Amino acid sequence: MKDNWTLKVFFLTFILGVIFSIVANYLGRFNNIILVICIISILLIGIIFDIIGVAVLSCDVKALHSRASQKLKGAKKAIKLTQKASTVSSFCNDVVGDVCGIVSGSLITILVLNLFVNNNLSFWNVIFSSILSSLTVGGKAIGKKIAVKNADNIIYLAGKILSLLSK
Repeated sequence: MKDNWTLKVFFLTFILGVIFSIVANYLGRFNNIILVICIISILLIGIIFDIIGVAVLSCDVKALHSRASQKLKGAKKAIKLTQKASTVSSFCNDVVGDVCGIVSGSLITILVLNLFVNNNLSFWNVIFSSILSSLTVGGKAIGKKIAVKNADNIIYLAGKILSLLSK
């Protein structure tokens, strides 16, 4: 089988899941304010990667080629992202997005356990998990609209960031 992306995604997701779960368990020992900051950060990471995943499928490669012809930093990386759009989208939306959702859910459970031990735990877990779910889905819905409208700029920015990180 020439394209083993499915196998790579499986192992990459497993590794990210292990790493994030270890981090989540470690963070459970910290102050609740730090937990809330981590939950919000992971939520935002999931939304940002979802935006990138949608934008890479929606962007106009001609605009990126124009930027590359002007020798703008990051344009070539952005073009490479569009050349592997389905893989990039799958990684951003499915791997990173799903792992962020699972980890933020784990952290919410740890937060609820810290806040409401022996005090109607099931009720508070449902409330907090529902709030997190709403923020995640709502944030991603807003992000998708932003991604489609600003796809070229988003992918160019992602290319610039990748260009900076590759040095």
